Amino acid sequence: MFARSVRPTVSLARSLSTSSQNNAKVAVLGASGGIGQPLSLLLKNSPLVSHLSLFDIAHTPGVAADLSHIETRAQVTGHMGPDQLDAALQGCEVVVIPAGVPRKPGMTRDDLFNTNATIVATLADACARNCPEAMICIIANPVNSTIPIASEVMKKHGVYNPNRMFGVTTLDIVRANAFVADLKGLDPARVNVPVIGGHAGITIIPLISQCTPKVEFPADQLAALTSRIQEAGTEVVKAKAGAGSATLSMAYAGARFTFSVLDAMNGKEGVVECGYVRSEETECKYFSTPLLLGKNGIEKNLGLGKLTAFEEKLVADAMTELKSSIKKGEDFVANMK
Repeated sequence: MFARSVRPTVSLARSLSTSSQNNAKVAVLGASGGIGQPLSLLLKNSPLVSHLSLFDIAHTPGVAADLSHIETRAQVTGHMGPDQLDAALQGCEVVVIPAGVPRKPGMTRDDLFNTNATIVATLADACARNCPEAMICIIANPVNSTIPIASEVMKKHGVYNPNRMFGVTTLDIVRANAFVADLKGLDPARVNVPVIGGHAGITIIPLISQCTPKVEFPADQLAALTSRIQEAGTEVVKAKAGAGSATLSMAYAGARFTFSVLDAMNGKEGVVECGYVRSEETECKYFSTPLLLGKNGIEKNLGLGKLTAFEEKLVADAMTELKSSIKKGEDFVANMK
């Protein structure tokens, strides 16, 4: 029913200028961090948001005060420390979680695991208790493991809904669009490359063959482009030389995904975004594919579509790592005290 070439929410400009009104309460958990601050700024700019609830373990009152001076309709509240987490989440329809420590040079996403696993489990527990029906959008890495962690925590509370739990992989799509547009001299706002699989290294699988508009690359250039998309996070970590990881582009991507979720909740039809979710599309329990979004989250998983032999091999090569990351997340929750 829906063509796979449906262009997801193309840019933030539409969400910043749309006349549609919504009364969504959106929480950002980790709002004082490198991703959290620019993400909160973009969300504050949108008429889709009526209440922006900011939480972090430090500096949140200052971030909230600063944003509250912006002449847009969203009311901003700041909540700081574990004692104020419940209040931050009460009544929220969408929760975006960029919380956690960033990747530093030499660190793999696995190195982040123990710290960020605990943080995500704690925040998911609070969501389960305070806003069990909210759309949960997780940015905190490693996403391949943090989505299984949050899902298992929600299951423990008996409130897990796989249609409302998303790993935000949008930055992979944003990067693929930008890189393809650059190579082909196209307007990046009109390029759409589905990216499937997971959100780390070889589990990131750009489907260049399904790009709209249609593009073609020689085999060597296609391999190099695929590798660049897979390792783009490391490219930024190295360029920042110890001063952080991808924060601004991640905030943009996180806002784009959040606006798509809000648009769909508002009744807009044909909203498609890729996301890392509970899935029956492959042998992996969780897998990112294009998703048709609706008022209650995932309306339909649009699947992998037709793959080339090159892309089929990428999927096959990703399976072992993806399954291992999923099991690691599930085991973490099973072994929690």
